[in-house]
Amino acid sequence: MRTTLALLLCLLFILLPAVRAADDGLIDEKLIKKMKAVYEPTPSREVAVNALAANKVKDLALNRDKLVKRDPYFNYKLISTGITNQRSSGRCWMFAGANILSPIIKKKLDIDDFELSHTYLAFWDRLEKANLFLEQVIEFRDLPLTDRKMESILSSPYGDGGWWHYFVGLIEKYGLVPVSTMPETYQSSTTGLINSLTNTKLRADAAELRRMHRDGKKIKQLRQRKEEMIAELYNFMALNYGEPPDEFTFRYETKDTTAAENTDSTKTGSKSKKIIKSTTYTPLSFYREFIGDRLPEFVALSDNPTKDYNKLYQGEWSRSIYEKPDFTMLNLPIEKLKDYCLASLLDSQAVWFACDVGKDHYGDSGLLAVDVYEYDKLYDMDFKMTKAERLDYMDSWTSHAMAIVGVDTTDSGRPRKWLVKNSWGTKNGDEGYWTMYDDWFDEFLYLIIVNKKYLTPEDLARFDEKPIILPMWDVFSRALRKL
Repeated sequence: MRTTLALLLCLLFILLPAVRAADDGLIDEKLIKKMKAVYEPTPSREVAVNALAANKVKDLALNRDKLVKRDPYFNYKLISTGITNQRSSGRCWMFAGANILSPIIKKKLDIDDFELSHTYLAFWDRLEKANLFLEQVIEFRDLPLTDRKMESILSSPYGDGGWWHYFVGLIEKYGLVPVSTMPETYQSSTTGLINSLTNTKLRADAAELRRMHRDGKKIKQLRQRKEEMIAELYNFMALNYGEPPDEFTFRYETKDTTAAENTDSTKTGSKSKKIIKSTTYTPLSFYREFIGDRLPEFVALSDNPTKDYNKLYQGEWSRSIYEKPDFTMLNLPIEKLKDYCLASLLDSQAVWFACDVGKDHYGDSGLLAVDVYEYDKLYDMDFKMTKAERLDYMDSWTSHAMAIVGVDTTDSGRPRKWLVKNSWGTKNGDEGYWTMYDDWFDEFLYLIIVNKKYLTPEDLARFDEKPIILPMWDVFSRALRKL
């Protein structure tokens, strides 16, 4: 009896720490009392409860002092084309790219306005992304589905998102066409269902290709079947977007410079004569005539405080076209990105950039300003994180791309705020434009595209270094794929 009792006491002594350790992580009565003590009813708290019950949180947290102190002036603005609208699609990167190129074409044509066809580029972008995905499936055919690479590619076979180098790769391979040649359709501007169907079909195709491999089929046979799958998708896309043209006739109205030279401009009421021009192009000949070799001069600069600065990085499988190189970026401190933005704008060149537009963004007036919403004061809670912490803990990512087309500087030449051209139509922001304050640039801008001629010799030389590869599951790689 004594032996049994001793054994029970010994067992209890061993198990008690484990029981206590398990209880330490629970929400128990003691912790509930602590929580209730924090929530003490006061007159101001009752007012907050009533306000939150009947109003939007953003309306209550809005820092109206930021709105009052805002001024609409920029001491340097680029001449730009009209505001575009990506509607219910994730093609911001493509619209931002077109906002960089359209003014060049407008100037060369000497016309009042010009817009490129985003539908044309989106058609080929979808096919290229599908081809890349299926090639990844073939390449990783021996990996288990639980492998990190397979999980990365299967999580999102296709999406609207993209980057400047996607845009460049598409127009170098397929050219450009005016919007009148291949206009928007309902499906091209409202892509949710089309994306879902495409992803389902690509996953089904992936399952078939892996079955073929298990059944002993060779790579040549897998690729033959893959080509049939891409042909199916071409038909699917043509039904939804229309078939892209091999050739088109572009008609536009411009000034008759000959008539202007023969007109006495001193005479009252004299007007420049307009003429209609008509020219036949292929998409590639249109691109080569109006853009030429300008695009390869652009490079990507990032501000990623989770990585070493002054280093070249390359994302693994960070391309959309199978035969193109992966995305390479030089990581620099944010002040250097500002210097290169300023140099570009002062040379009349707009700047493509990627940011987290979901943070501190007041859409009604087109305002990007740190603490434009004072959630901390409304809830008496600290929501602050550093830029590095937001990336590391996946609280922030590159969710949107736009173009910087102006800047307001101090007397010493440093930026106060930046003028941003968006692609959400004229009913959003300040008739389609946003004011990005310099502190917001610091916190939520992650990447810019500039002409490499603005770089210092030291920074330019770094693009010749061997890049550090960021695997698909790297924190910043995931952030990049969010766009």
